[in-house]
Amino acid sequence: MQLGFIGGGNMAGALMGGILGAGVLSPSKVHVYDISGPCLEGLRGKFGVQTYGDPGEMLGRSDLVVLAVKPNVAAGVLQELGDGLAGKGLISIVTGWTTDMLRKALGDETRLLRVMPNTPALCGEGMCALSSSCTLTEAERDFAQGMFAALGRWLWVPEELMEAVVGVSGSGPAYGYLFIEALADAGVEMGLARDQAVLMAAQTLKGAAEMVLATGQHPGALKDAVCSPGGTTIRGVRALEERGFRTAVKEGALAAWERARELKA
Repeated sequence: MQLGFIGGGNMAGALMGGILGAGVLSPSKVHVYDISGPCLEGLRGKFGVQTYGDPGEMLGRSDLVVLAVKPNVAAGVLQELGDGLAGKGLISIVTGWTTDMLRKALGDETRLLRVMPNTPALCGEGMCALSSSCTLTEAERDFAQGMFAALGRWLWVPEELMEAVVGVSGSGPAYGYLFIEALADAGVEMGLARDQAVLMAAQTLKGAAEMVLATGQHPGALKDAVCSPGGTTIRGVRALEERGFRTAVKEGALAAWERARELKA
């Protein structure tokens, strides 16, 4: 399978890094088009992938193509490249662009799969949601599923819930980084060195996430197991609750979900 990318930004780079790192494809089978010469130079130097300033040449060498551009330029890009995508399979990771919107822009000759990945795919810990409104061939679907499985965890989601995915896992890494930064800042204030505090905060959050995934227990039950009666943790939890921690997290996810819904309007 020869895999093409339209766009070489952060998310595309994360996917490339994950795919190549997992050995799904060799660099010679990954083809990237972007309007930015420095972007292409960076990807070529970092990953050894094939890069193109001409979209037609990239499309001609690709069997399956990933659309990885910003939502505000997607319409123009699809209008420009639409004919070159006829008869090909297209995987779109463009936030807000539904399968129906893609189909209206490209017609029925382009086979489609909408996916919402996230940036931890770069280190093999991604969360990828694949829309069940998929029209790829069986071989393309199997390849796409295997590709995203190599980047972390994945699941099929009904098309109408893809914007909810944006609010939780698509934007979620940023929420996690904020939490790590804030927890590390507190550690520095307590006297820890910055590198020590960041390591402790990041590994602790990673470990908590692994406990949820490995045990299958409700996060609330795992939280309760850490909160000894009259202890330090329940005091910290109380302080977070008093300052609206849960509400802030939910409101952040809902705001991202609402923005994703606006983008598809």
